[in-house]
Amino acid sequence: MFKQLREDIASIIQRDPAARNAWEVITCYPGLQAIVMHHWASWCWTHHFKWLGRFIAHIARFLTGIEIHPGATIGKRVFIDHGFGVVIGETAVVGDDCTIYQGVTLGGTSLTKGAKRHPTLEHGVIVGAGAKVLGGFTVGAGAKIGSNSVVVKPVPAGATAVGNPAHIVKAERPSERFGEVLGFSAYGLNPSGDDPISKAFRQLTEHVCSQQEQIEQLRLAIQVAGISCAKSADEKRIDADEITSLVD
Repeated sequence: MFKQLREDIASIIQRDPAARNAWEVITCYPGLQAIVMHHWASWCWTHHFKWLGRFIAHIARFLTGIEIHPGATIGKRVFIDHGFGVVIGETAVVGDDCTIYQGVTLGGTSLTKGAKRHPTLEHGVIVGAGAKVLGGFTVGAGAKIGSNSVVVKPVPAGATAVGNPAHIVKAERPSERFGEVLGFSAYGLNPSGDDPISKAFRQLTEHVCSQQEQIEQLRLAIQVAGISCAKSADEKRIDADEITSLVD
């Protein structure tokens, strides 16, 4: 138990530049506190002290703002950063070295008792702030879930999923360094500018501007050639409005 605690503390210090020392992590990081209390609750749950397990989980939620069902499986070196509003369901499995940010829900879409209702996160998955992963499917090792995404189907290993509903924007080999993937940000920001939606809008805007410039150059060339140009779209619209008013 103490060996795993030391590993958890070391992984937090490695992944969070704000963490200065082990004592600060133990006393001031609710994600670590919630996981430690989950171990107690999980032991009670698996040893048929189910009410006690639920009560410990309830106390942990009150103290940390993080709700982890005692039936959930949490791996080693899992880092719940900030953590407020995180909900992890009964049949969820969180693999080793996963990172979960605040407001994340690992929830279910089924009410069938005894069924696998919650997702499985394999080794090294990162789930951005506010994301919802809903269902009994698997998110592959090293995958990234973007901020505020809603994931309702499996995500391949090494892929990046964003949006609502989430779609795959990049599939690659899992990185050895946490979160170092272009196009992904745990907080929804994208300093690389590779977000597919914003990139599409930018390309569309540039295309429209280019078309307008070409039309203007063509109009000037026609005027220089001494050819009368047709009325502009605004002039045609005015004429159409005048005709409509006369008919009325």
